[in-house]
Amino acid sequence: MIALNEPVITSYAKAPARTINAGGLSYAYRELGPKGGIPVVFFIHLAATLDNWDPRIIDPIAKNRHVITFNNQGVGASTGQVPDSIEAMAEDAYTFITALGYEKIDVFSFSLGGMVAQALVARHPELVRKLVLTGTGPKGGKDMHKVIGTTYYDILRATLTRSDAKEFLFFNRDAAGKQAGKAFVKRLEERTADRDAPITIKAFRTQLQAIKKWGLSTPADLSKITQPTLIANGDNDRMVPSVLSEDLHRRINGSELIIYPGSGHGGIFQFHDKFAPIAVEFLTN
Repeated sequence: MIALNEPVITSYAKAPARTINAGGLSYAYRELGPKGGIPVVFFIHLAATLDNWDPRIIDPIAKNRHVITFNNQGVGASTGQVPDSIEAMAEDAYTFITALGYEKIDVFSFSLGGMVAQALVARHPELVRKLVLTGTGPKGGKDMHKVIGTTYYDILRATLTRSDAKEFLFFNRDAAGKQAGKAFVKRLEERTADRDAPITIKAFRTQLQAIKKWGLSTPADLSKITQPTLIANGDNDRMVPSVLSEDLHRRINGSELIIYPGSGHGGIFQFHDKFAPIAVEFLTN
């Protein structure tokens, strides 16, 4: 536990690495920002670990909110095996959150994390107060199952150019996109101590299959989501097609939608200076 006289950490690069045991598993997580009130729990993307959150998104939120990032089982330093369905991942997240003792949270999610967040709200609606869905899509979303082919294609392109795959998967390959991609990858390296374990190939492949299954499933009834919801994406998302963000917006009553022009899957990271203040305002108590 943090001592009462210890200064509040609001920099994700310096957030302490923690673990908690629940259901026979050890979950790796980090927390920062002032304690008290409803925490904002961050749900991470495909193939990502704790080290993949953009500090330019987290730090502004952590200035006034208690922020928690975590790895589902089988990811990074968390033990166990990656579940083979989004719904099982949601139950996994529920186990972690309730183990920390929280009965109400706000959710910030990106990509795969947004799918898990939707499943969590469907199964445990009483747990979530506000919902941020970025770079993601609904169950049964059009062409979402094609994410596997796109992912492997861009990993190959990145390997051939000795680049980080996220530069291809998250950003357009124009001048602005290339610059934003390199800046994003550089920001992820700001943390130098207590970095997370990388995801395994097996875990990554299991996540991909879960996404494919989610995409090919019968569409969910999103009218049941009554929480205030903020949806955001770029206008050229090749991983989770941008039209699916518009689909979410149409089907979630009262939701807000932001589409950033000239950007891809990582639009919120390319335009972090514009998006972070909007997210802060949306999540303010």
